[in-house]
Amino acid sequence: MGAIAVSSATFVASIILAFVLHACIAIALLRELDKALQIKLKNVTRLSHTRSLITVNGKFPGPKIVAREGDRVIVKVVNLASNNVTIHSTLQLHNSGPGQRGTLFWHADISWLRVTLYGPLVILPKIGVPYPFAKPYKEVPITFDTSLTEAVIAQEALQFGGSPNVSDANTINGFPGPLYNITNHSFTIVEVDTIYVKPFTTKTLFITPGKTTNVLLHTLSSIPSPFSLFLIVARPYATGLGTFDNTTTSAVLQYQPNNLSTPQLPTNHTSTMLFKPVLPALNDTAFASNFTSRLRSLASPQFPVIVPHSVDKKFFFIVSLITNPCPKNQTCQGPNDTKFAASVNNVSFSLPASSSLLQAHFFGKSKGVYTTYFPVNPLFSFNYTGTPPNNTCVSNGTKVVVLPFNAIVELVLQDTSIQGIESHPLLPGFNFFVVGTRFGNYNPSKDPAKFNLVDPVERNTVGVLVGGWVAIRFFADNPVCDRCMVHALPLGGTYELGVEDGMGGAGWATADPEAASSTVRSSQVLTIDFCR
Repeated sequence: MGAIAVSSATFVASIILAFVLHACIAIALLRELDKALQIKLKNVTRLSHTRSLITVNGKFPGPKIVAREGDRVIVKVVNLASNNVTIHSTLQLHNSGPGQRGTLFWHADISWLRVTLYGPLVILPKIGVPYPFAKPYKEVPITFDTSLTEAVIAQEALQFGGSPNVSDANTINGFPGPLYNITNHSFTIVEVDTIYVKPFTTKTLFITPGKTTNVLLHTLSSIPSPFSLFLIVARPYATGLGTFDNTTTSAVLQYQPNNLSTPQLPTNHTSTMLFKPVLPALNDTAFASNFTSRLRSLASPQFPVIVPHSVDKKFFFIVSLITNPCPKNQTCQGPNDTKFAASVNNVSFSLPASSSLLQAHFFGKSKGVYTTYFPVNPLFSFNYTGTPPNNTCVSNGTKVVVLPFNAIVELVLQDTSIQGIESHPLLPGFNFFVVGTRFGNYNPSKDPAKFNLVDPVERNTVGVLVGGWVAIRFFADNPVCDRCMVHALPLGGTYELGVEDGMGGAGWATADPEAASSTVRSSQVLTIDFCR
């Protein structure tokens, strides 16, 4: 998670931080676009270290994919690397009203390949359809990531059960920067996760893993000097007890003189004026909570919000970072010689050994791969944000939740203090409405009365509040196995939301079972139809 303060001319900056391409059916087909992605190795130098990275088209970050609402985009992925690779992004079917436009994030979703295989997916409005805000002068995608000089941090963390090593630097568009900040500018939030929101102005943007945000940056009417430099800066927001990369990354923004085609730096650097802001504290939860509470859907006649007022299925999940006993004859680096693990409702996810979940589902061979006995409530109750119980060990398993097609689902996720309260990112594979969030323990008899069912923000990713809870509602109309990723997948803690087959009645084409399995050095064709 991170905070960013920016300055510049009036343009749209697509601020992208992380993850997750699901197919949806186009109602109005405007044009067909072919895109080619080639997965291959490339030597990349960062922080005086050269490493061979797996990249897309030899670029890091990967190329920008641009389309318009209603387009049919065919992406051919050719894998020349020795690793299995998937490329996908969050894209949802809308039952009614306009579809999606804005910025998404395509990326790899196998192990830690997502660190280098990613890029922006920009969906523009249909030609002739105006924005619900002033037309931007220019669009600039900005991605935030971390830079690692060693490739083994994940393996070491999994082997010894401790926290992953701290990254070497935070990056903007793949490059680390000097440790500066910025001031004197503001921007307006206009869209999150390809959904327009009620605009509001801020000087600092808060964004958690997996989220995308479009902002309008406003130019100054005058600048102190022709050689004034303004910095886009970003640094983490962190609340956990572990060590983290607390560095600040930046990029230089310079105004272009009217008589020059491109900006030029002065030869005498003493005439350069550098402006820096003050960012919130690294653990400023009050700022983070206040920022997210300002996000509201437009809820206008042109962009309506269909919020479910009643639900068919309710789930209450507690999200925890816990420890398990160290295996025999092994040294572990967790507290008191234990191994860290993540869990949901006291179950830590185990990857299936014999088959992928999607492959087992399509071939009807789920026995021995996964079970459908995931607990819908915690196995036992306690003061979730208070003193934790003595026994915090959990079970391991490959368990899924099966939802009826088109069911209306309410999911409440509760943070716990077992290894210290912290914010947990949730990437569920569904668009959803954030109807409520508060600090403390969720009260099922009182809190639902305070849910926002008028203009809640619609998202595809959300962060569970530090020491609190978040309630979301969604339509189970995405009939595939979608992993709800809570916390880091390698530590466990995820669960699967699988919608029962209902594709025929909804006009869906059943997926090819062969596409459910992945092979090395293969070609994949992904067809994405952007919904109306």
